[in-house]
Amino acid sequence: MTTIAIRQKLMTYLADADDSKVKALYTLLEKELQEEDTFVLTDEQLQILDKEREMHINGQTKSYSREEANQIIKGQRAF
Repeated sequence: MTTIAIRQKLMTYLADADDSKVKALYTLLEKELQEEDTFVLTDEQLQILDKEREMHINGQTKSYSREEANQIIKGQRAF
């Protein structure tokens, strides 16, 4: 069974399930759901970001607007 089929079955089941079953499923997934809301960078990642920020502030790197970045990604512009 594909992931898409599983998702559809679960959505259908949850829409019709009684409250106690929905709460039981939520309890099983609660920790994982809460962890997905939390994003933590490692010390190494924070150091890289600090270095990149400092370089940007000092004018050592170039920044791009959202539109420019999209053009670069689509190959419509060189960086």
